[in-house]
Amino acid sequence: MTSDFKATKQLFDLPKGLIYLDGNSLGPLPKAATERMETVLKEEWGKLLITGWNKAGWMEQPKSIGDRIARLIGAEKDHVVVGDTLSIKVFQALAAALNLRPNRRVILSDSGNFPSDLYMAQGLLDLMSEDYDLRIVAPEDLAAQITDEIAVTLITEVDYRTGRRHDMQNLTAKAHGVGALTVWDLAHSAGAIDVELSAAQADFAVGCTYKYLNGGPGAPAFLYVRDDLQPLLTNPIQGWMGQANMFNFSLDYDRPPGLAHFLTGTPPILATLAIEPGVDLLLEAGIDRLRAKSVQQTDYLIALWERELAPLGFTLNTPRAAEARGSHVSLGHEYAWRIDQALIHDMHVLPDFRKPDNIRFGITPLYTSFTDIYAAVMRTKRVITEKLYLNYATENTKVT
Repeated sequence: MTSDFKATKQLFDLPKGLIYLDGNSLGPLPKAATERMETVLKEEWGKLLITGWNKAGWMEQPKSIGDRIARLIGAEKDHVVVGDTLSIKVFQALAAALNLRPNRRVILSDSGNFPSDLYMAQGLLDLMSEDYDLRIVAPEDLAAQITDEIAVTLITEVDYRTGRRHDMQNLTAKAHGVGALTVWDLAHSAGAIDVELSAAQADFAVGCTYKYLNGGPGAPAFLYVRDDLQPLLTNPIQGWMGQANMFNFSLDYDRPPGLAHFLTGTPPILATLAIEPGVDLLLEAGIDRLRAKSVQQTDYLIALWERELAPLGFTLNTPRAAEARGSHVSLGHEYAWRIDQALIHDMHVLPDFRKPDNIRFGITPLYTSFTDIYAAVMRTKRVITEKLYLNYATENTKVT
């Protein structure tokens, strides 16, 4: 059914005539999500009111949708829970990991990590003793820096700027070899590449649902924890929703088994249920087929860059080797911001920009075609040859 990628584009509500290459930042609206939300609003919230928590199964959704996401990231049932934001999940995972390694004082990350992850680590360590350290190294130096003083590594599998992909299997094995734990951020991995958390024996993983999972702006995040670690963990942000029996209204926290205690606030039901249609599309298509098509399409884009854009001053900021990259291709140019704006406003192509010089072209086979990629490259060429970028001088938008 939805593995026919020529047909799946019709399952999304995309503006006519727009080549959308920013699904690695915000996935488009699945048409089924509109129908799902109408049902939730009118039939569940509208008619069931508070009884919807029981009759419509709202309370079970963080776990139920977590189990669906687990199938996309190589995890088993009961290993993933949905709720809160990605930053909160990073904080929870890091704090829980540090608590399991009380005699170690270093979080290891890299300069290609998403800044928000580093901010959460910095904030966490600010609450602890002064002898804790966040050590940030170059991405290529990570493996060599994993030593027996490291408590936990904090690594985003696919670099948000360049698309570079870290080797989860090898880095996790290296961490375990010295007694360290791992937290993997899958923001640019989940729904795009063949993640294998269980096979890699990853300890923790977190991710957002509004990029390749098409869950909608600000959709809740997810948390994965390896099975044998779950009984050992303490959630640093204990909330009523993570209480063993919340309706006992006990004044003392009593953690439930499994991952339920990592739920903190009341699940945002509308946002949580909006995740489901996008995840189901990916499951029907099959992550292996999606990844194979993504490799073909990113290879094609890179070949077009070499032929059409490299002579015009564009650099390839993404690894050539398919196994070393995710599902977006970053092209560098000294006028990258201005080119990006010309593409959006003059060429009806919507990629995005990341400092210092990256124009990111997100490849999402559910709705990206080879024709789209060719047209995007040729329109990028026109922006340069017709000097359209000269109409855009400075960065003046809040979101890029």
